[in-house]
Amino acid sequence: MTMTATADLYDEHGEALASLSLQLRDFGGVRSFSGPVRTVRCHEDNGLVKAVTQTPGEGAVLVVDGGGSLRSALMGDLIAAAAVENGWAGAIIHGAIRDSVAIGGLRLGVKALGTNPRKSSKTGAGVLDEAVEIGGVVFRPGATVYADEDGVLVER
Repeated sequence: MTMTATADLYDEHGEALASLSLQLRDFGGVRSFSGPVRTVRCHEDNGLVKAVTQTPGEGAVLVVDGGGSLRSALMGDLIAAAAVENGWAGAIIHGAIRDSVAIGGLRLGVKALGTNPRKSSKTGAGVLDEAVEIGGVVFRPGATVYADEDGVLVER
């Protein structure tokens, strides 16, 4: 399935799409992905990320607002593999991941700020499916998000 490039989508739809200026790195084995937004807001705790990726993704993209913390990873290879198994299109993480080489071999789009081998806590603290703001861009559950090598666009 070929997605229209984000640059072309922006040219066609303009300000109907918000463009994330935050420079995220590509880690997943899929570089171009899109789908309806699901959100998690958490801080240095990936329990909720793990729980939601074990549910049917139905082509959704999980947008994780980790507050930009790079102190611990919010996704590793096991969580990413569960996301693939459960039909998620990708994850956009305002924070760190780990197991980046293994994640690079998975059919999953993954964008994140960077990496850290340190595990996060796993209490499940956080909020699921509420609008989150990352880099001045609001990600609303159900809005369509588009991501590729040029960046991230989301319906306003």
